[in-house]
Amino acid sequence: MKRVTILALQNTMSSAIIAPLEVFSQTGVMWNYFNGKPMTPYFDVRLVTTHGRPFKCLSGVRIVPDGSIHDVGRSDLVMVSPILDIEKTLRVQPEVVNWIRDRYKAGAHVASVCSGAFVLAETGLLDGKTATTHWAFADRFRRRYPRIRLKTERLVTDEGDLFCSGGANAGVDLALYLVEKYCGHEVALQSSKSMIADLGRTSQAPYAMLRYRKDHRDDRIRAVQEWIEKHFDRNFNYDQLAREGGLSRRTMERRFKAATGETPLTYQQSIRVEAAKRMLEQGQRSFDEITYQVGYEDSSTFRKIFSKQTGLVPTAYRRKFQRV
Repeated sequence: MKRVTILALQNTMSSAIIAPLEVFSQTGVMWNYFNGKPMTPYFDVRLVTTHGRPFKCLSGVRIVPDGSIHDVGRSDLVMVSPILDIEKTLRVQPEVVNWIRDRYKAGAHVASVCSGAFVLAETGLLDGKTATTHWAFADRFRRRYPRIRLKTERLVTDEGDLFCSGGANAGVDLALYLVEKYCGHEVALQSSKSMIADLGRTSQAPYAMLRYRKDHRDDRIRAVQEWIEKHFDRNFNYDQLAREGGLSRRTMERRFKAATGETPLTYQQSIRVEAAKRMLEQGQRSFDEITYQVGYEDSSTFRKIFSKQTGLVPTAYRRKFQRV
């Protein structure tokens, strides 16, 4: 039986704690119960905080932990909850970073849910490795931890003994992923069926919203961005864009990439995809019509761009997100 320690930090989400806890706790239990077999749990799960006292989550749900981090002996897996404010968490609960590092050195695997990746990143254990977090935190994470290869399109990342997941509800995906890793596919499939939870989701790209990266200090590039956003359905050339920013083409291209992390073309493509997503969600227009409205003439070309960015073909995206 593997020992799982779930670390609940200040101002966390109750679902991001309880849902993974339930997945681990019911593995080998619920399925067997449904099928009249002896219940054989695979995991011993404990919920801890830094202080060991009852606490309130962001939603107001009150949780009573099993103890504090100082009560934890051997753990096979430590799972870190999401946090609302990384700076405040580290200021109020500074001991968690060293504690996680010590658990890892003692042989525990470490996993993070959603913004818990910031706490895991603070340990330095992810340097040079891949990670993921909620798509809305991507820019902040990249700025703070440039040595980590952030892959926000992924729902789960696996570095062998370090794991990250996307948004708070992806804690279920991560828990099922780890059940499969530790116990095999059949046991994970039984758990997913028992809880009516999808097994094998891999991408959070369909859920991501375009984040306009304007927190830089380059006013001229910001002017270029605003021109593209206003006229995203027009075809432009680089000389025209450079004139909008009062720059030479070469300088504009270099500074645009440095400020936004993208080329003007990929920036425009992202805006067009975001516009197409809204149209697919809100109406019955064909993808050919949408293609024309966002500025493309060839729907097959835009379909490839759309699918690459969202992880879904347009018809699948419509089925998933269209308003009823």
